[in-house]
Amino acid sequence: MTPVSPQPAPVSDGDDARSYCDWPAIFAGAIFAAAFSLIMLTFGAGLGLSMVSAEPGEGVDMRWWAIAAGIWFIWVAISSFGAGGYLAGRMRRPVPGASDDESETRDGVHGLTVWATGSLIAAVLTIGGIGGVMGAAASATGSAAGGAAELMEEQGDYFAGLVLRDETGAVPSDEARSEIGTILARSVAEGEVTTADRDRIVQIAAAEAGMEPAEVEQRVDSALDTLEDARQDVIAAVEQARIMGLITAFVMAATMIVAAATAYFAAALGGQHRNRKIPFSSFGFMHKAEPEKSKG
Repeated sequence: MTPVSPQPAPVSDGDDARSYCDWPAIFAGAIFAAAFSLIMLTFGAGLGLSMVSAEPGEGVDMRWWAIAAGIWFIWVAISSFGAGGYLAGRMRRPVPGASDDESETRDGVHGLTVWATGSLIAAVLTIGGIGGVMGAAASATGSAAGGAAELMEEQGDYFAGLVLRDETGAVPSDEARSEIGTILARSVAEGEVTTADRDRIVQIAAAEAGMEPAEVEQRVDSALDTLEDARQDVIAAVEQARIMGLITAFVMAATMIVAAATAYFAAALGGQHRNRKIPFSSFGFMHKAEPEKSKG
């Protein structure tokens, strides 16, 4: 029996074993984007602190400061992912025999992967990323919603004293302060002062001041109006916090979508520059002018 000689192993150029994703280039672009955004956000924080002041009437209005901070965040997100995408596209190893469309698509997808990887890195570094920001916005809204109750807990004595205040300067009893504070706190929680609660407050104030109920009604109504103004301020703060949280969510989502598109096209541009062998020195001040050719 004739022995069968072993068949030679097929020759491979190594392209089939190569991953479709050039992960070193992707990680380089993502880390560069994260570092660039961290530096620029830190720089922006310094500018923001220089614009505000603890003194009333000094510094930039907080509304304009929030707008400027939002614009800065948008610019940082788009520019950082654009730079990271360009770097990944420029560093990606080209595939021999790939068409121009295939090469551009591969470069663009690498840019998208840089965007996704960089977003995950940012999410880990900020302990929650976008979810953390939205959680903070929701927390701010919830804190504002509970502001009315906290207002009465912290300043119940003031509103009770405002009702019991008289011209003699006598100090009202603790029982009277406590009962009126409880009634006012319940009124804030319910959103209105019932007629029975108002009559009880008038009765307590009249007894403490030694006056007729009709004589203290104006004082009670004035105190209740002050309380209602404070409650309306809290409601306005709740609504403003809700609107700001909603706007923040939409702006951040739109910014990340635009940043993804920027990373895609920046990576495709980096791949074109790689294929055309355009050096970095051709951009800006590093470009060296070629000597002029002598004429004639």
